[in-house]
Amino acid sequence: MESDSGEPAFIHHDTPRAMAINVLDNPVWHALTGPHRSHAIGSGLARHYPRDVAPFSAIAEPTEAAYADLSADLPANAEARLFRPSVEALPDGWEELDRFPMLQMVASGGSNGSDSAASLLSMADIAAMMDLVAATKPGPFGPRTPLLGRYAGIWHGDRLVAMAGERLRAPGHVELSAICVHPEARGKGYAAALTRRLMGLAFEGGEVPFLHVRRDNVGAIALYKRLGFETRRELVVLWRRPR
Repeated sequence: MESDSGEPAFIHHDTPRAMAINVLDNPVWHALTGPHRSHAIGSGLARHYPRDVAPFSAIAEPTEAAYADLSADLPANAEARLFRPSVEALPDGWEELDRFPMLQMVASGGSNGSDSAASLLSMADIAAMMDLVAATKPGPFGPRTPLLGRYAGIWHGDRLVAMAGERLRAPGHVELSAICVHPEARGKGYAAALTRRLMGLAFEGGEVPFLHVRRDNVGAIALYKRLGFETRRELVVLWRRPR
């Protein structure tokens, strides 16, 4: 969907529920200045995750001062991947490499059970997790991504065939991510079972689960709706770097 100017017309759901969850309008910033501050690189109006943990950066506001702070500590040879409420003007001295919209979905109630076959994973399982990521390509996932939260998986013998985990953690909220199933193990309900397991853990801990999904991933969106997620709003991911 585009506006008359040719730019994407982004969705803003100005409901009381959406307004109450305002930390999710800038989730990476609120993670790195909140529950994930121990992972944060940077100062002032910008923060970054170490790139072997997550490829994301954040600014508090779209100002020249924030972009100056963003540039100061941007890891070498890396772009800043920003989750922003809308497309924002490109500052002088920066170039845009890519942009794309993401739906942000928030769980509206408790989970309805989990799979007893699911087990919690640890860094000892990282080789198996990286093998599954290579086979399924669920999105950004690095060798230290599991440090961000809990991961649950399903094994067939000594092979990990499905997993889901926690990534961003903003005050009162936890993002579910890396939900993936090996092609040879699909159709068994593993993605739903693992998502329910993590939803249950989140609600038990007093946190609201949320996630991000590309709007053309209709199968995943349908699954998340069945599990109790609702579309809260659309964000835009901006890939930018200093010239």
